[in-house]
Amino acid sequence: MTFDNAKAFYDKKMLISNNVDFQVAVENATPCKYEIALLEKKHNNFDTLYVKDSMGRQIKVDLDDDEYRVVYLNEFNVEEKLYDVNHKKKITFNEFVNSYLSNKTVKMISKLNNKVALQEDNKVSLFSLKDSFESKRFLDSLSNYLISNNRMDVIVISDTSPAQKKYLYEILSGMGLDKKLLYRTTTTFKPRK
Repeated sequence: MTFDNAKAFYDKKMLISNNVDFQVAVENATPCKYEIALLEKKHNNFDTLYVKDSMGRQIKVDLDDDEYRVVYLNEFNVEEKLYDVNHKKKITFNEFVNSYLSNKTVKMISKLNNKVALQEDNKVSLFSLKDSFESKRFLDSLSNYLISNNRMDVIVISDTSPAQKKYLYEILSGMGLDKKLLYRTTTTFKPRK
């Protein structure tokens, strides 16, 4: 009965993982990938588990504790959060969609260094991510979400022109945001060598 409970818990976690629209790809300026495993005590009928790495090589999975064996091993998506500069809190992708994209008026979302600016009429909301690549990845994930849900009320601009950036800098600095914050391109550690 305990294995059935563990399997149900594992399946629940995998269901949550499969519903993540914007997952963590960088941790402390290092690319990362999460995995989740289900273990059980070894029996006499032990099957060796091999996984493929990014190069396609077969690698044997060995545990530190010889009492256990890996039953299931899968990639696991951890939901990335973005920082809502206006409200000074971190929010998830789904919170962003539900809070800022719920009404059907036309909105424009633009990339500004490591930030994303959402414009709706005269209201501008600013969100910060780890670096410029993360903000581009966020816009790609948002575009995929909008297309799959037939949402045509959001204009996504992933490459802003210098004139568009200047316009956004003026609007955001007029809202009282510090220019240092706006020109900043990263919020995380520098890559280690």
